[in-house]
Amino acid sequence: MAFFVYILYSEKIDRYYIGYSENPMLRLNTRHNLGKVKATKNGIPYRMVKMKEFGSEVLAMTEEKRLKKMKSRVYLEKLIQGNW
Repeated sequence: MAFFVYILYSEKIDRYYIGYSENPMLRLNTRHNLGKVKATKNGIPYRMVKMKEFGSEVLAMTEEKRLKKMKSRVYLEKLIQGNW
């Protein structure tokens, strides 16, 4: 089963959010943009800016943690503009 790491962006608060899911677009539309996720509630609406598919949940979770640990907006923006 495929899992995705995704990056959302909120123009309202000028911030990115990194997450992982089996269905990122469904999660965006039924959780994040409806205010059901505490971490993204204040930035509604969010838009999907990048996603990458992984072969397992473990791989997706590992990549999500790696990106979050970097805490680098510059790195995220380079990732969004180029190849991941």
